[in-house]
Amino acid sequence: MSDLTIRKWIKAGNTTIPNTLLMYYRELGLNSNDLVVLIQLMSLVEIGQRFPDSQLLADRLDVSREEAYKAIHQLMTKRVITIETSSDEEGKSQDEFSFDLLYERLIYLMDEVEKTKESKKEAVTSKDLYRLFEEEFGRGLSAMEIQTLEMWIKEDLYSSELIEAALREAVLSQVYSLKYIDRILLTWEKKNIKTKEQVEKESKRHRQNQSRNSSNEDANENEKPVPMYNWLKDSTDK
Repeated sequence: MSDLTIRKWIKAGNTTIPNTLLMYYRELGLNSNDLVVLIQLMSLVEIGQRFPDSQLLADRLDVSREEAYKAIHQLMTKRVITIETSSDEEGKSQDEFSFDLLYERLIYLMDEVEKTKESKKEAVTSKDLYRLFEEEFGRGLSAMEIQTLEMWIKEDLYSSELIEAALREAVLSQVYSLKYIDRILLTWEKKNIKTKEQVEKESKRHRQNQSRNSSNEDANENEKPVPMYNWLKDSTDK
């Protein structure tokens, strides 16, 4: 490659194409031809042709000027480009292509994709929780119990791991009641306990306190998980 060719290469510059555009252009209602036209427009704008003549685009696409104009109009109809008017340093008005709408739609689309993934994950998590509760309770859940579980997840925004930890506390206490578990979750909420790690830390602290207060407790018993608190007693005392 000659030095002249290299200089021409460098002078031509580079066009930045968002990977999200390549990933989601179909979701924007674009086809492959639309994508090529859009990339060519972005390239022309980046080299300083903010509002290029349709013939420039036609030459790059190897189509007629009329076809190039129609391709631009189609991108505007599909709401991925707009024409903005601004004033230059001399106060003269000038038109230029804007891709702001494209970027806004891509950001919105990415957010929606993430929300959909989270919703699917939440649905799977809910089913797993129902199955776990039924296994521990040794029976199917009633409609009211299912509603309570959904309320914990969707309204109270308790994480699945926190609900599982509360279920574990109830099982250790041999109390198979969602009312009891709800009391545990409320108490943890007051203590700002939100993760499994925080639950384990609090449980360890509670076991250490029990060990100090009970001189007859066997050393091996300290390693066994025990309930953090008598949650029902806490409820009735109040």
